[in-house]
Amino acid sequence: MSNKKDFYDVLEVGRNASADDLKRAYRKLAMQYHPDRNPGDATAEQRFKEINEAYDVLKDEQKRAAYDRFGMSAFENGGPGGGARGGQAGGFEFHFGQDFSDIFGEMFGEFMGGKRGGGGGARGSDLRFDLELTLGEAFAGKKTQIELVNPVSCTTCDGQGTAPGTKPRTCPTCQGQGKVRSQQGFFTVERTCLACQGMGRVIETPCPECRGAGRVRKERILTVEVPPGVEDGTRIRMAGEGEAGLGGAPAGDLYIFLAIKPDKIFGRDGANLLCRAPIPMTTAALGGSIEVPSIDGTRARVAIPAGTQTGSQFRVRGKGMSVLNSSQRGDLFIEITVETPVNLSPQQIELLQNFAAATGHGTSSPEHDGFLAKVKEFWSKHVPGGD
Repeated sequence: MSNKKDFYDVLEVGRNASADDLKRAYRKLAMQYHPDRNPGDATAEQRFKEINEAYDVLKDEQKRAAYDRFGMSAFENGGPGGGARGGQAGGFEFHFGQDFSDIFGEMFGEFMGGKRGGGGGARGSDLRFDLELTLGEAFAGKKTQIELVNPVSCTTCDGQGTAPGTKPRTCPTCQGQGKVRSQQGFFTVERTCLACQGMGRVIETPCPECRGAGRVRKERILTVEVPPGVEDGTRIRMAGEGEAGLGGAPAGDLYIFLAIKPDKIFGRDGANLLCRAPIPMTTAALGGSIEVPSIDGTRARVAIPAGTQTGSQFRVRGKGMSVLNSSQRGDLFIEITVETPVNLSPQQIELLQNFAAATGHGTSSPEHDGFLAKVKEFWSKHVPGGD
């Protein structure tokens, strides 16, 4: 009787889990318990082995069917049919000794910018740099410099990792392939060569500057050109400006992520800009004009017709943001807010009182009078004696 844990319990899924459910559960648990993330933790290492063993069986339809029917006895002593050796069941041999670093690399190596096996070093990782801009800089574009400290190719050895005047030799274990193969029954298992760590070559006399890594950490200053019209969250890729690769492998890329700070005057909607402009009550009532700023530093004059209300919008064409990779510009929208006067003098109060008495109803405040009419109608229907 096997004392192994139930494979479904190991992956924390139900017995009816789909292939996608199994894959998601496996990746989550493998990341959590990988030995590289839990150095020196024997419990985590054992858990990682169990996770890989369980997934190796359940991801295969034939193995899973055999396991669902016979449990672990399907893989022990030839399974229910007997006669097989080495953990065979139904003519298939199962091997659970897959290298941990290979599994982790297959899952996450490409995402992190790495390159699998095949001889030669791994491509350098991609880097991220966050750059903050004002709205004006986003409109006009900007040329700026940024400082980075990251691994770059060693100039002493040209990224090869060998001391000047020496050369690496081909790895005798993998014959320069960076990986080795072994036969496991009917299956061929391919692993990273441990003798050269997948490089395909052995450095006998390492470079004194980089100690054989082929790269050193260095502070750099790069010039970044931000084009006009960029939006918040825009990403600029600088090819080959990421971390240098190992053993002379290509460098990764640098990604500049742009964040645009809120502006005190303008709001943005794509290529259009919005500016809220308060105007005196008298200008709104009698009409007039106001002067508003533009993002390019110029001014625009907007005519205000008599009777303008709060929320009215006026468009100034071609005074909005630059359009990325184009000579066009969006529009500027002026939204009016009618300001109620405060801190009135006795004379001003008397004038307003006389104005209120003289206006009456029906012409000066049509929206107000219309609202009162609707309220009166509502009360007459729903409130007894509302008239």
